Amino acid sequence: MTKVLLSLHVLAAILAIGPIAVAASLFPRFAKEAAAEDRPRNAAGIAAFLHRTCRGYAVVGGAVPAFGFATGAALGVLTDAWLITSIVLTAVAAALLIGAVLPGQRRLLAGPGDGATTRQAAARLAMLTGTFNLLWAIVVVLMIVRPGSTTGA
Repeated sequence: MTKVLLSLHVLAAILAIGPIAVAASLFPRFAKEAAAEDRPRNAAGIAAFLHRTCRGYAVVGGAVPAFGFATGAALGVLTDAWLITSIVLTAVAAALLIGAVLPGQRRLLAGPGDGATTRQAAARLAMLTGTFNLLWAIVVVLMIVRPGSTTGA
């Protein structure tokens, strides 16, 4: 059962978090293009699609920690420092996505600001998205390396 839970956890992470990471990373570029005077015809539509992708996969992404907790319980490692650190970083990444990235995307889609304001907001959003992606990269490394783990990795 542990192998099934771990497989579901990893698949959920790849299939849910991966698309968020890519779509959120691409969003600032298309938001800036949509606000430009000589904007490409479809930039606003692409930005809206990327936002919907992030929003939709954020909901599906709830499966990742659910399967993670189930896997950790099955392995008996819920109190290990590497897992607690991963849980905290996952919570921070989720809070960043829900509290800053998605609202930032919504604001950029809501209305055209002047070019400088839009570029500044898109740059800030790109930084937040990069932080979100970095947090997930650290969690992945912790899941692979499992420092101090007694599960034989």
